[in-house]
Amino acid sequence: MENKEFAKQLEKRTRAFAISIIKLSTSLPITPEGRVIRNQVTKSGTSIGANYREANRARSKADFSNKISIAESEASETVYWLEIIEELGWIEISIIQASRKEANELLAIFTSIGKNMK
Repeated sequence: MENKEFAKQLEKRTRAFAISIIKLSTSLPITPEGRVIRNQVTKSGTSIGANYREANRARSKADFSNKISIAESEASETVYWLEIIEELGWIEISIIQASRKEANELLAIFTSIGKNMK
């Protein structure tokens, strides 16, 4: 797969992940704690794709590298919040594990892209 096709597919994948995170977040408890975690996981989970999209429209290699680094950080944060949600038992285990798997895969992809930039 060439770079442009890979980029297009990864943009679609991160957008689908953002939608799944939004849907997942609506299942969280409507408590003060639930609202905090809902906001955190929604922000980080949707930011992955937004930053990757911006990276693909970067004006320089440094700008691209910076946006990839942010996408990587947001993926890592999303994994963290999903681990918290799973440990709290707030969502069915099969749903949260699928989201964690995808978040970890995205984290690995962005980590690899970032390392290849150096």
